[in-house]
Amino acid sequence: MAYKTEALFRDEAYLKTADATVVAVNDRGGIILDRTIFYATSGGQPGDTGHLERADGSRVAIAATISGETKDEIIHVPAPDHAVPEVGEKVSLAIDWERRHLLMRMHAACHLLTVVCPFPITGASVSEDDSRVDFDIPDASFGKEEVTASLMDLVRADHPIFTRLISDEELAANPGLVKSKNVRPPVGTGRIRLVCIGENASVDSQPCGGTHVKSTGEIGEIHIGKIEKKGRENRRFRIRFGPMPEA
Repeated sequence: MAYKTEALFRDEAYLKTADATVVAVNDRGGIILDRTIFYATSGGQPGDTGHLERADGSRVAIAATISGETKDEIIHVPAPDHAVPEVGEKVSLAIDWERRHLLMRMHAACHLLTVVCPFPITGASVSEDDSRVDFDIPDASFGKEEVTASLMDLVRADHPIFTRLISDEELAANPGLVKSKNVRPPVGTGRIRLVCIGENASVDSQPCGGTHVKSTGEIGEIHIGKIEKKGRENRRFRIRFGPMPEA
């Protein structure tokens, strides 16, 4: 039986704490709640870590957050040797906010990179300090310096970042919204979540279920650390925080 967890982070990525009720504990000790602020690993963004606090004040460290039988079932994986709460128990949730905010900044930076490099995406991975986006690029004319300069122009412009929902039919009518070469957003629910950048999505709009900061300015200084050739037409761009190191 798959459970459905209310994903509070989808509408409010800045929630650091919340209260919830335990609805199930699976046979591997994974904790399923009725609602959560913990993002589950998906779309290249790793799941949140943090802790649950029980009524007696004891804490259950959460080492990972993953999806269960469906994307709507979110499983909180406790650290080894931690006692798990009982079904029906009320708990307080707290994510590792410093880590989450780094991931939000990085994920937003990856979206900007897809604007600067408007080519089909063949892979992506978000982390706290070194993220990557792979593109199907027919030539190697892009350089670290020029891509970094274009990224920082978008950061300094401090464009708003927001989400909106469209229907399956609207997505089908606008196939250019999907930038991934091989992965299609899930359809069938009648609602596709778009992450938009710029007034009226003037900079970018693409399906994404991840968490992002509220504006490009919040990303801070970033640079392209490396561009790697991963095949005849595949280039991997690595994004890092901070200014580009001196040559």
